[in-house]
Amino acid sequence: MEKADLLIKDTKVYNSYLKCFMPADVYVQEGRIYYVDTRQEKALTPSEVLDGSGYLMLPGFIDIHMHIESSMMTPVSFGERAASCGVTTLVSEPHEIANVMGVQGIHEMINGAKDSPIDIFYGIPSSVPSTNESLETTGGVIGFEEMKHLMREDGVVCVGEIMNYRQIVKGTEMEITKFLDYLREEDPQAVIEGHCPSLVGLDLAKFLFRGIDGDHTEHTLEEIRQRFENGMFVELQEKMLKPEILDYIIKNNLFEHCCFVTDDTMADALLEKGQLNYIVKKAVEMGFPLSEAVYCASYTPARRMNLRDRGTLAPGRKADFQLVREQAVSDFEPELVFKDGKEIYRKGNAGRQLKPYGFPTEFYHSVHLDHIRAEDLQPKVQKSRGTVQVRVIEVSDGRTQTRETQVFMEEENGHLKWQESGCALAVVLERHGKNGGIGYGFVTGDCLKRGAAATTYYHDHHNLMVMGANPEDMLTAARRLIELQGGICTAENGKVTAELPLPVCGILSELPADDIGRMLGEVRKSLETLGYEHYNPIMSLCTLGLPVSPALKLTDRGLIDVEKGAVVPLRLSQNGPDI
Repeated sequence: MEKADLLIKDTKVYNSYLKCFMPADVYVQEGRIYYVDTRQEKALTPSEVLDGSGYLMLPGFIDIHMHIESSMMTPVSFGERAASCGVTTLVSEPHEIANVMGVQGIHEMINGAKDSPIDIFYGIPSSVPSTNESLETTGGVIGFEEMKHLMREDGVVCVGEIMNYRQIVKGTEMEITKFLDYLREEDPQAVIEGHCPSLVGLDLAKFLFRGIDGDHTEHTLEEIRQRFENGMFVELQEKMLKPEILDYIIKNNLFEHCCFVTDDTMADALLEKGQLNYIVKKAVEMGFPLSEAVYCASYTPARRMNLRDRGTLAPGRKADFQLVREQAVSDFEPELVFKDGKEIYRKGNAGRQLKPYGFPTEFYHSVHLDHIRAEDLQPKVQKSRGTVQVRVIEVSDGRTQTRETQVFMEEENGHLKWQESGCALAVVLERHGKNGGIGYGFVTGDCLKRGAAATTYYHDHHNLMVMGANPEDMLTAARRLIELQGGICTAENGKVTAELPLPVCGILSELPADDIGRMLGEVRKSLETLGYEHYNPIMSLCTLGLPVSPALKLTDRGLIDVEKGAVVPLRLSQNGPDI
């Protein structure tokens, strides 16, 4: 009788083509699915048998739009955690580390993923910096020539999200537009990921015309409708799991044209909730059909990235699968996970002892700030009489996008008396050793009310940002991060109250995943204690400097009006114009 390496007997296997579960014996040979025997005729002799009774056999989940650095973990550590969530393939876009260390950072992330238990592919960063050097200062820059080189690297499967969408639709000549022109001639089938919140109508058409046909950002129903109507592939992260969005997909049978992604997963959320399995679970709880949810977490993302060797449990495809208890399938918590026919996770077993990947020495010395003085944290304005009006970033729970509001403050001898204004002060210090720039802004809404918080994990330029209700705590927090060579921390009454050191480029930790999650959870709780009322205070804090996400942001260059793509003054005149 013909032999096979492994038999999963008496299971119910998910068929991606019929979108249903079928009783079957599944044989694995040489790391691939060999035969799905729905008649269960015992036609092959296996070397190993796994009893699948009581289990559903699902394809390994595939997350095609995410950033490992957002977890503040190194690739192997993240891969280990993702495996426990039933994820067997990732497509990571390392623009975070590229903003600190350029092409070298990308190479180190690729090399650092080789010992991961799961497959980690990469999208090349296409927007480093996310805007331009007049709006933000980065440690690295990725230009046209670098993109051409990176596109030929092993493991690269797409062009990562193109973020400077306002300049794209204006027709501005940039490094990325030169690269898009190059791809149109040299590789017209290349997968190109986009980032285009709020684009509609002709502007959306201009974006798509350049070949950028995927989007993962937050949208209204009308924006989503226009994306589907125009042939854009929609990637649904958690904040897009809105009833009206899911209902639209279900009613119009749009499952072929979308998938689930995580984009950014904080270490504490990864520890407490999970990874892509959490998004799938939440969608099903909101009414997304279970069979379609599995499809949109495996088959459609594989097809989007041209990974034709996985995403379905059929002969010849990779034996990447998970076994989930039938009675608890909607929890999407796997009991066993296999990669290439080999077990990589078993519930209840301790994880492997991971050896940290050795980054180059300079990666551990990336915060080029010797000292911060109290006067560095004092915003200055032109002298005037009495009350002045200033721009303020308003944070709102439920979204990471901000909006601009105006607040009146008293001015005295060129200094703003901001502590009586109901606003927190935010200061961004250029930390890459390039120009020593400092940007000042104020933040209000669902943010800090007491103490201070500081971070070098600050999208996407990753300069040092400190925000607080008083200068003393701000100074304490900022100086602590210089001492740590990067991280995120909180302070109150002159003392650090919680911290997560991030010594690798100021954005990654080499600690075990559980320790990172626990420490970041303590930072999150501290932020909440200090008055941050956001559903994701870590992400909210760390995206206050992202100058491609609406509407008003703060970088080392100052306040950025995202729609205008310009630095705008902190202070306004009484009659409206900037001064």
